[in-house]
Amino acid sequence: MFEIFSNWVAAFFTLCIFSFLYKDNPFYKFAEYLFVGVSAGYAIPLTWEAAFIPYVYRPIFLQHKFIFIIPALIGALYIFTFNRKLNWLSRFPIAFGMGMVGMGVPLSMHAGVLVQMRGAMVPIQDINTFLVFVGTVTILLYFYFSKAHTGTYGKIVKVGIWYMMIGFGASFGYTVMARISLLIGRIQFLVADVLHIIK
Repeated sequence: MFEIFSNWVAAFFTLCIFSFLYKDNPFYKFAEYLFVGVSAGYAIPLTWEAAFIPYVYRPIFLQHKFIFIIPALIGALYIFTFNRKLNWLSRFPIAFGMGMVGMGVPLSMHAGVLVQMRGAMVPIQDINTFLVFVGTVTILLYFYFSKAHTGTYGKIVKVGIWYMMIGFGASFGYTVMARISLLIGRIQFLVADVLHIIK
């Protein structure tokens, strides 16, 4: 009985979301607001159990590692976001967070740039490495804006544009396929689990 009820509730909210395909309406807004509210309500106890207890309460009060008071106080400054006079205090944890992001730049450079450069500097042995080499060079030439994209140079740069368009098209196609997969899953749920039209 509970499974039937939960399936019909899920079907109702699925149709509420699908109703946006017609136009914005109260059913869609109700489902949207409920989703945001449930997500926020779930995030609060999750943060309490996964962040506050293991990284604030347990180290300070049980293990007596009082050095953890400093990051706890810095993080607590976020609460001043809701105070117009003291909201400047909330910028300190943001600054520390951006500093942590800055510390990750060397790792990002290694993973996102140096590894790709190493992959592009292999000997040309087959058609795949040749295509990678041509794509890398022509795309880099496209972003060299000090020379006009005319004549022979313009034709070479156009090859780089084709490479980028193929890459963007493949990425977009993959995104569309993922969304279509979600749509198919929801339709199968409605037809098979709720209406039992197919088995």
